[in-house]
Amino acid sequence: MTTLSGPAAPIWRSLLYVPANNQRFIDKAHTRGADAIILDLEDAVPEAERPAARAALAAAVASVGQSGADVTVRINRPLRETVADLEAAVIHGVRSLFVAKTESPDHLRLIDETVSELESERGMPPGAIGLSVMIESPGALRRAAEIASSSDRVVSMSLGGEDFAMEMQAPPDPETLELPKLMCLMAAREAGVMPLGFLGTVADYTDLDAVKTVLARSRKFGFEGASCIHPDMVPLLNESFAPTAEEVDWANRVVSEYAAAQAQGKGAITIDGKMVDVPVAIRAERLLARYNAIAAKGRPAN
Repeated sequence: MTTLSGPAAPIWRSLLYVPANNQRFIDKAHTRGADAIILDLEDAVPEAERPAARAALAAAVASVGQSGADVTVRINRPLRETVADLEAAVIHGVRSLFVAKTESPDHLRLIDETVSELESERGMPPGAIGLSVMIESPGALRRAAEIASSSDRVVSMSLGGEDFAMEMQAPPDPETLELPKLMCLMAAREAGVMPLGFLGTVADYTDLDAVKTVLARSRKFGFEGASCIHPDMVPLLNESFAPTAEEVDWANRVVSEYAAAQAQGKGAITIDGKMVDVPVAIRAERLLARYNAIAAKGRPAN
């Protein structure tokens, strides 16, 4: 396993997929306001066009990251495709690799080892590039926490709903995917990595009330951000996965008043008619830390 020496764990409320072979989309990606851009070498790029997309990847990375978004790349399976993608994607400016169809800890360790070799050859800091695990089969879901813990590079985990549903021989709808998404979330939390995704569907992203309801429920369960394929979703994700002004005010009061109570030897207090003890205070501290991390990056809430 590789010890990360790169940047701190990312804050990704919104991740916008951009096909790595579509120059028009690449040129506009930096204007969309996403916390991260996923340059896709996998499903969005026909196999015949992948060599050209890899050859142009360094220029695409520079373009989509010019406004401060983290740049990530989704890589392929099987192994020969994976290696070709790694040769192109392990470069300065890439924050993480989205590992499609991650199957096992050994699979992820093999990628970790290859990334380490490429970092060393290219004069990059050890651990500069993270790994974002994509769980897309029942077997992988069963091993999800073990997979996420198998490399110190892992920064996030998500469920690839379409492929997972295909493997289950089920339609990819909110009912069939809710349980596996929650299982993936719990596995990510067990491993201490960021859970990505949302519960439900946002197929009609023009229905703002419906979208916000889905995203608010997802955040309530513990998801921290989600990916999208249309730029109109980006501001909705940024707003929905950021602490609200009311939440920040509550957290500030909890942290301040609980610290004062502890100084007086008290283990629990009441704020707004509700008990505040250690778990509540920790939750408030984490909310403020997330709010401050978003503000420090200068990313707008909407």
